[in-house]
Amino acid sequence: MQNIWKWRYFYLLLTPTVLYFIIFSYIPFYGVVIAFKNFQPFLGIWDSPWIGLKNFETMFSSVKFPELIRNTVLISLYRLIFGFPVPILFALLLNEVRAIWFKRTVQTITYFPHFLSWVVFGGIIFNVIGPSGIINLVLDKLGLETINMAANPDLFRPLVVITGILKEFGWAAIIYLAALTGIDPHLYEAVKVDGAGKLRQIWHITLPGIRPMIAMLLILQLASVLDAGFEQILILSNPVVYGVGDIIDTYVYRVGLLESNYGLATAVGLFKGVIAAILIVSANHIIRRTGEKSLW
Repeated sequence: MQNIWKWRYFYLLLTPTVLYFIIFSYIPFYGVVIAFKNFQPFLGIWDSPWIGLKNFETMFSSVKFPELIRNTVLISLYRLIFGFPVPILFALLLNEVRAIWFKRTVQTITYFPHFLSWVVFGGIIFNVIGPSGIINLVLDKLGLETINMAANPDLFRPLVVITGILKEFGWAAIIYLAALTGIDPHLYEAVKVDGAGKLRQIWHITLPGIRPMIAMLLILQLASVLDAGFEQILILSNPVVYGVGDIIDTYVYRVGLLESNYGLATAVGLFKGVIAAILIVSANHIIRRTGEKSLW
C-alpha cells in the first residue's frame, strides 16, 4: 500500500486504460456461453436453451471449415514471410538518410495510409486495379487484354499481402526507428576504426541492437496468425474469390450477423481465440528459451 500511495499519480494515469480493457475486453467474456447455447435474442443469453457442444460439432463437420483454416493460415503466413521484414528493412534504410527534411517527408508519406480506413484505402486500390481502374485503362489504350485482379483467384492472395504491406509498413517502421535511437553511437565509431563498412555495421551493431524489439513484435505477429485482416478481406473480397480469400473472421461475420446464427459464430470465434492464446504462449516460450526479451 505504501508503494501504491508513492506512485499514486502513475496508477491514476493507468486507470483509464485498465477500465477500458475491463469494460470492453473482460466483461464481454460472459457472452462466450452463447457458443454452448441455441441463442435466441428475445430470450436473452441466460434463458436460451443449452445445446452443449453441438455448435462445435457443426463447425468441425462443416465442409467449409478446412477451407477457412487453410485460407486464414496461408494469408497470415504470407503476411509474416513477406510483410514482417519490410518495415525492418525500411527503418534500416531510413536510418542511413542524413537529410532530415527528406527523411521526415518520406516518413510522413509512408505512414499516412495507416490513418486511412480500409473502406477509403480499398476504394483507392479499386481505382487502380479495378475493371475500370488506371491499370486496365492503360492496358486498354495499349490494345492489351484487361485484367480484373480483384476477381482473379490466382491474384487475390498476392493482392491482399501487397496492399497490406503498402498500408502498414511505414507505421510499423516507427517502432524500429525508435529502437534504433537507443543504440550507442560509440559502437559505430569503434567498428569504423576496425574498418567495418556499412553492411557490417548493420549486421553486427544495428540488427543486434533492435533484435529484442524484432523478437517481441514477432511474438505478437504469431499470436495473430488466425487474424488475417477482417476489414481488408471484407472490402477486397467477393464471392468469386471466396475459395482462396474467405477467412474465419469473414465467415463469422456472415454466419453471425447476416444469417443470425449467433451460436455457431461464437463457437468459431472461441475456437480462434483459444488457438491464438496457445500460439502466443508457445511463441513467448520459444523466444524466452533463445535468450531474447519476452512478453512475460
